[in-house]
Amino acid sequence: MYDPTVARLTYRALLGRRRALILFALPVLLIVIAGAVRGFSGVDDQVAVDVLGGFALATMVPIIGVIAGTGAIGPEIDDGSVVYLLSKPVKRPTIIFTKLIVAIAVTMAFSAIPTFIAGMILNGNGQQIAVAYTIAALVASITYAAIFLLLGTITRHAVVFGLVYALVWEALFGSLVVGARTLSVQQWSLAVAQKVGDGDLITSDVGLPTATALLVVVTAATTWFAGQKLRSLKLAGEE
Repeated sequence: MYDPTVARLTYRALLGRRRALILFALPVLLIVIAGAVRGFSGVDDQVAVDVLGGFALATMVPIIGVIAGTGAIGPEIDDGSVVYLLSKPVKRPTIIFTKLIVAIAVTMAFSAIPTFIAGMILNGNGQQIAVAYTIAALVASITYAAIFLLLGTITRHAVVFGLVYALVWEALFGSLVVGARTLSVQQWSLAVAQKVGDGDLITSDVGLPTATALLVVVTAATTWFAGQKLRSLKLAGEE
């Protein structure tokens, strides 16, 4: 289910100079904000939750997921080079699964690590806040990568749709509109963070069992559908 050659090519595409600069920008910004906030307000658990929940989990993680998920396959479909990949004796599910693993790894590295660093800067992991949001970022990275990998296989405008989802649905509606929160990856991952953190500062509108089930189902369903879409692309190319 994992092909090292496909993985190496995907890593090379995702970590090229231009895309790497974009991937580094948001984590650096988060750490700078955390340092500035700590300098101005000192150690404050509520402020740490506000920064990590409002910027790291609601904005940074989904945007990095967009870049990694769509970038894992979207450019190959856009320029037609995916036909060359599909002509190799590699099973279609293996291609999708390998690209998903790479997208997850990149999303985790560029979101969870800076989230932990920012959390330690903000309050030194008081009430397990840094660890809780780091785990939430890790969990969210898996589902975001799967969702945006699927977008990369079904539309040439995957980045645009992904950013709309990340900025409008997750960062805006997922934070402000009560009904939308239930269908938000952000809220699902917050349910995990709430379980890990101490105290009652971290909250989610979704219970942990429901959140866990939704994370698993959405990740599995989007991965499966991406594989089906890739299979149809192969058939179209052969025709």
